Amino acid sequence: MTTTEIATPAKNPFARLYDALIDPARCERTMALLLVNYAVIWTLYGTIAKSSQDLHFDIGEMFAWSHQVAWSSPTHPPLGPWLMRAWFWLMPVDDWSFYLLGIVVAAVGLWIAWRLAARYLPPEQRAVGILLLSFLPFYNFHALKYNASSVLTPFWAATAWWFLKSFETRRAGWAALAGLAAALSMLGKYWSLFMLAGLALGAVADPRRAAYFRSLAPWLTMIVGALALAPHLYFIATHGFSTFRFAMTSHVTTFPEAVQWSLYFLLGVLGYMAPAIVLSGFVTFPRLAAIKDTLWPTEAGRRFFIIALVAPFLLAALVAVVVQARLDPLWSMSGMTLLPVVLLSSPLLSVDRTAAIRLTAMAIVFPLIMVAAAPAIAVVLHRNSLQNNYGTHYRLIAQAVIKAWDEQTDAPLRIVGSFRTVVDGTNPYFPSRPATFAITSPWRTPWVDDDRIKRDGIAIVCPEQETDCMQELNAYATRFAAKLVEDVTLARRYFGTDDKRILYRIAIIPPQ
Repeated sequence: MTTTEIATPAKNPFARLYDALIDPARCERTMALLLVNYAVIWTLYGTIAKSSQDLHFDIGEMFAWSHQVAWSSPTHPPLGPWLMRAWFWLMPVDDWSFYLLGIVVAAVGLWIAWRLAARYLPPEQRAVGILLLSFLPFYNFHALKYNASSVLTPFWAATAWWFLKSFETRRAGWAALAGLAAALSMLGKYWSLFMLAGLALGAVADPRRAAYFRSLAPWLTMIVGALALAPHLYFIATHGFSTFRFAMTSHVTTFPEAVQWSLYFLLGVLGYMAPAIVLSGFVTFPRLAAIKDTLWPTEAGRRFFIIALVAPFLLAALVAVVVQARLDPLWSMSGMTLLPVVLLSSPLLSVDRTAAIRLTAMAIVFPLIMVAAAPAIAVVLHRNSLQNNYGTHYRLIAQAVIKAWDEQTDAPLRIVGSFRTVVDGTNPYFPSRPATFAITSPWRTPWVDDDRIKRDGIAIVCPEQETDCMQELNAYATRFAAKLVEDVTLARRYFGTDDKRILYRIAIIPPQ
């Protein structure tokens, strides 16, 4: 396709699509249809590309929590499990539906970013901005793994959207919605505190701050947010503050390493933003003055956006050094909503139509290319066998455990034990939806104790190469007089070849 054809709407479907995205009469319907197709295509990619492995154990952990968690899990607030439980009240439990859930969450985040951008960007920049976000792996590859970080994407987007509306209008409705969305973000992951701090700093630095803080809006936001968080806070206060302890202790390191991790985090965040930054340059061809105005806008109101976008990452890096903690750039995945506004709101920028149509074509063709490549990716993953977490054997392990259990007792299987990755990874593949018991870290699964094991029985499974897990399995088998202890060798067959064969031990302790 030539450059001339790309720039001619009558001959080019991508040009017609771009025209629909910038047409006020058609843009909302067009974006909705695009996002529906986006979710379908990326779900298809995930289902095919990951067909040679099982669901990631983080997804399995969230699924296990969805059957046990009320107002908090042992390590994270409860929003992720709540959503998963609601999802599977409607959807079948299958790998594809887990991937669809993750992509739907990301697509909703994109839609909210689209709605927010309408207030601050002309139609051309608005369309380009959402197309840019679609190239960030947070909205596709990483979104396929539904976890406590990915679940924040739409809720943080809604918090930013409604807070900005509240800040500008000072209306009670928007203020209340901002408080509710902020509380839901905190119920997803405490990391949201840094995002909220970015909005607060943006408000304090803005010339309109006096009118905002003299109004009822900020106080209404705080009251609604506090009320929405109150049940969770009461629950963790009466159950030992395990989520706070996990947040403060699970990533502790030395001071020099904390400095290195913080630098790695900031560079990683910039790296994740890089596709959008680079592609925006090819669409707008910015001059030096426009770049300077983007990095630090001359208009005070626009500085709010860059402070709200950047400050959370800088604050997180600073706090991590002070408390000596490791940071993962993946945790930034929910914080990209304002990126299109930051990149494209300068009045010194204009969108080149030909380049914008090319970007539209790239955004449509890229996921289709990934779907076409998905079978080959699945084969490569199988040959490289993700055995570091036994990620190709979870379904096989569950089948072996079910077989061993059914041979020893007619009672339903209500509890399965192993070390964290295996017990969580296998959980979606048990039809009876058993409770998990992390035998090497029982604080992660407080819903199981000795009395429950006696009452319901338990099946315990460990890879023989996991020494700590095997020690605990043998101890429980002896202590509760296991009816069966057997070894099984498992290997996953895919396209006619087996992955690495691994020996697992299974102990069956029927109800007493």
